[in-house]
Amino acid sequence: MGRNSSCRETNALVAALLVAALCLGAAAVARGQLTDDFYDDCCPQVEDIVKARVFAAMKAEARMGASLLRLHFHDCFVNGCDGSILLDGSNSEKLAAPNLNSARGYEVVDAIKADLEKACPGVVSCADVLALAAKYGVLLSGGPDYDVLLGRRDGLVANQSGANSNLPAPSFSIGTIVQMFKDMGLNTTDVVVLSGAHTIGRARCALFSNRLSNFSAASSVDPTLDASLASSLQSLCRGGDGNQTAALDAGSADAFDNHYFQNLLNQKGLLSSDQGLFSGADADANATKALVRAYSADPERFLCDFGRSMVKMGNIRPLTGSAGQIRRNCRAVN
Repeated sequence: MGRNSSCRETNALVAALLVAALCLGAAAVARGQLTDDFYDDCCPQVEDIVKARVFAAMKAEARMGASLLRLHFHDCFVNGCDGSILLDGSNSEKLAAPNLNSARGYEVVDAIKADLEKACPGVVSCADVLALAAKYGVLLSGGPDYDVLLGRRDGLVANQSGANSNLPAPSFSIGTIVQMFKDMGLNTTDVVVLSGAHTIGRARCALFSNRLSNFSAASSVDPTLDASLASSLQSLCRGGDGNQTAALDAGSADAFDNHYFQNLLNQKGLLSSDQGLFSGADADANATKALVRAYSADPERFLCDFGRSMVKMGNIRPLTGSAGQIRRNCRAVN
């Protein structure tokens, strides 16, 4: 009995090593390029596993789709798309101002990774888990079914200071945000279409309360914020600790559609960086305003462009080939 058990364990280990070798071979062939069939031979069930976990998480809380999408974005803008946002430790990106008490969904990623380690151990990177989780967060919210390019490997270090400096803040001007995207190889269209991710999810009062009182010497409330929305937000946030949340897309909080852009036309963007796409005063806002109008009138164009921009963003400085590693636990290096 003991010998048979030992043989089974040895055979399982050999099989796992062979499966991992298939992906290493694919990485060598890819030569630094992400592909849509990276795991076809070494972990063909990867998308089904991710989809099942995301579906379960969103069934419990619809907002989780938006949270997983945000994790992928916040990962890619710091160190590139390398899963560094998932690392724990004193230098963790989780502790950076844009993520602290805000970024969420880590437990869902842990559950996905655990399932994948059972099915194909040592094969699927945490960075690819984030990309796929974001895709299914979008798709299961009613968004487009775009092809995710895969083959990323995981970084070895987090970058808390980079998270503090590289992630656009809601208070930034459109010109500043456009430049930050440009630094990542993304253009103005990407700025507007990826901002459309705010068609799902919620934001804390702390991120928009500056628009509700003492806005300027001339106006207590941000004049680009609809008066009725401002009043309801004041009631929501009054007397709280800043952690109360409001829908980013009022009237269509959980559906991935172009309603977000229609809200901007009516001064109902929740964050300054949202409404600034249509009401901003700087030169870059002229281009973003035209795109807001286009997407508000053409939902299919928005959904199509969104998929393209997500693929583009997911290709920000990925680690491929033999760089980095495949972390067994997304919270720590091997």
